[in-house]
Amino acid sequence: MPAHPPAAKLLRHPITDWGEFISVTPEDAGWEYLHFAVRRLAAREVWTRATGPDEYGLVILGGTCAINSSRGHWEPVGRRPHVFSGMPYALYLPRDTEFILTAGDAGCEVAYGWCASDGLYPPALVTPPQVAVEIRGGGNATRQINSLLPPGFNCHRLVAVEVYTPSGNWSSYPPHKHDEHRLGQDGALLEADLEEIYFYKIDRPEGYAVQRVYTQDGRLDETIIARNNDLVLVPEGYHPVAAAHGYTAYYLNFLAGSAQSLANSDDPDHAWIKAAWKEKDPRAPVVTLEMER
Repeated sequence: MPAHPPAAKLLRHPITDWGEFISVTPEDAGWEYLHFAVRRLAAREVWTRATGPDEYGLVILGGTCAINSSRGHWEPVGRRPHVFSGMPYALYLPRDTEFILTAGDAGCEVAYGWCASDGLYPPALVTPPQVAVEIRGGGNATRQINSLLPPGFNCHRLVAVEVYTPSGNWSSYPPHKHDEHRLGQDGALLEADLEEIYFYKIDRPEGYAVQRVYTQDGRLDETIIARNNDLVLVPEGYHPVAAAHGYTAYYLNFLAGSAQSLANSDDPDHAWIKAAWKEKDPRAPVVTLEMER
């Protein structure tokens, strides 16, 4: 693995209030596959794009839109006003697809991750009832996972999940990594080599989360303060998160790499913690289908 830059280079801030306000490319991140961006559109604003040689995953963070493409039309896409008010819509689009996204009457905010794909997979709309919800962890490491493009999704490389971490809780814990492709003796995948982004939303503008990104040998060891609409790159290593007391943290993960998988390895110094978990935090789930009705 190459040497990686300090925390300031792993953390990205929004550059504008409208349009594509945050983004990262493989060249910028120093990795191979994963692109990511977030765009905010005004009411009835139109955004046109062609996927070219890449597969795309679009996640509606807030608002509604219509998406007309060379492979299908979907309307309405989205329902929740913002990520803390309900469950998500997502749309997978394969390579060689042209699309036009038109924001609804209240505008919309859309996140999108993409990477090169050498296969042609069917487009797929993921609606809130189709999103699998897992309450993971225990105690003050309880969090909610919403699977959008989970392992086994019919695509080439992309994986996408949403994670909600209640005030004061830890997430992505115990610390885990996915930076080498390892197979067991039986050929089963033990760990995938994945590039990953964390895109943050905090339920109050003054709130924040703390994320550590580190390797066992200490080559990389950075502690990052992530605020609303910030982006954190995880090129390698373990990467736990803590939500500051008083603030619920949301992050959207996109990943791409050696397999369409989330296979990972826990930090052996902290893996014992799983056996100590008993009750789950009753504040999870943070968002549900029912809260929008």
